[in-house]
Amino acid sequence: MWKAYNFPVFLLSNSSTLALQEVALRNEKRKKSSTVDVADFDLVMQTTKSGTRDSESCLREQTCLPLGGYSVWSALPPIIVSSSKKAKPVILTVASMDAASLFRDVSIGADSPISGLISLLAVVDALSRVDGLGDLDKQLVFAVFTGEAWGYLGSRRFLLELDQHSDAVSGLDLALIETVLEIGSVGKGFTQDDNTFFAHSTTESATNGTLSALKDALGSLKTQSIKISRASKSNPGLPPSSLMSFLKKNPETSGVVLEDFDAAFTNKFYHSHLDDLSNINSSAIVAAASIVARSLYILASDKKEIKNSVLNTININASLVEELLGCLLSCEPGYTCELVNHYIAPSTRCPSHYVGVVMGEPSSQPYLGNVGDVSRFVWNFLADKTAIPSKNMSSTCPKGCSGNGEMCVKAETDGKGVCVISTTRYVPAYSTRLKYESETWEVLPHNSSDTMGEADPVWTESNWDTIRLRVYTVQDTGFDLLVLLLGITVTVLSYIIIVISKAFITKALKRD
Repeated sequence: MWKAYNFPVFLLSNSSTLALQEVALRNEKRKKSSTVDVADFDLVMQTTKSGTRDSESCLREQTCLPLGGYSVWSALPPIIVSSSKKAKPVILTVASMDAASLFRDVSIGADSPISGLISLLAVVDALSRVDGLGDLDKQLVFAVFTGEAWGYLGSRRFLLELDQHSDAVSGLDLALIETVLEIGSVGKGFTQDDNTFFAHSTTESATNGTLSALKDALGSLKTQSIKISRASKSNPGLPPSSLMSFLKKNPETSGVVLEDFDAAFTNKFYHSHLDDLSNINSSAIVAAASIVARSLYILASDKKEIKNSVLNTININASLVEELLGCLLSCEPGYTCELVNHYIAPSTRCPSHYVGVVMGEPSSQPYLGNVGDVSRFVWNFLADKTAIPSKNMSSTCPKGCSGNGEMCVKAETDGKGVCVISTTRYVPAYSTRLKYESETWEVLPHNSSDTMGEADPVWTESNWDTIRLRVYTVQDTGFDLLVLLLGITVTVLSYIIIVISKAFITKALKRD
């Protein structure tokens, strides 16, 4: 995907493919004809402007925009910022929502990473139905990052926002994050012979508690068809994951990445447009979500003895997983599905998980027109599932949601929405080496003391219009040459006739 080519490559849609096949058949049938149908692509990229050779120069000339979008995090139960109670240690569960491929508009990423996202959403749904979460010793927090396929933009920016104590992470303290559990690629877990999920980590001692919780959770499921195993010690490190950003920030971070592979990727379509719905198994996602949901409850209970009867109340809604698969990974029904339309008014039908570009000024309360469909759906879903009812149920939403911790969900669907109490926030996701000021982007110099920013490449995308395919008829080259020769012949003959006529007329005039 990162190789540079000296020629453009286009992926045709089904309709464009059929149109060009018809053109090719017409050309095949008219071999002796003087005309032929040709096709070309209408595409103008503004970064071809002289002097815009890199991200810094094109941002200065305003011919490109930085890659990025909006990550989302949410607490279950909500964190009341003004509360006098001592803040609890945090169990942070993360997943990614963006994918990449050679073709930007078909970045589906079914196994990597959307299977992990769907698993996380199913976990939140299951835990939201459990009573007494507020009485547990630790706070559950869920984060869904975007931009991870492009230098881990989301997790890097999230950590920087935590350092700066910005409004986007109000209520969350980096020092309180005790454990990070990342749900990676889990959609192919049941395509293996042994149906095993692997827990990847860097330090054995720091993750023993998390691995123990995962195994206890698996034991409570009472199934022989699923296994949990620690990834091989011979692995050189973690697989590509957001946890790497946390470890870069603090090497002592306790964290585990749950994957469907051990030493080598099982997803042969990683970062390809072929990583689609047919590449994953919904049963594997349900199994992974079941293990994670129960292990989070165990971890949040802080080693207290938990009865199986309590864990048995934590069950994944398999129908929700199936619905999410259809909504997020297929055009049928795609974003027009009932679940997505329950929360937002999507801008398109067919899903693509390309990160996109940052439009306008980054903010923790962005203009929703600048936020992608997936981010808005995840925000509304998490805000709804992690919420407690507000006393202002009859208030006008969103203007009436002015109480402590109140926010408006489902406002896009009917223009009214519902007031709830929830700790769910947007976090801008873009390069840590970028600064937005006076409606322009500035690239900051490398900071040698900043371990997070020193390797940030600052990805950007050229300004461009919609790519269009044009088909039109042109004359055959041989026919054009014939017309040219005829034209030359006529011109020469005309010249000879004029010369002869002139000489004849001159001679006739002299006689007279």
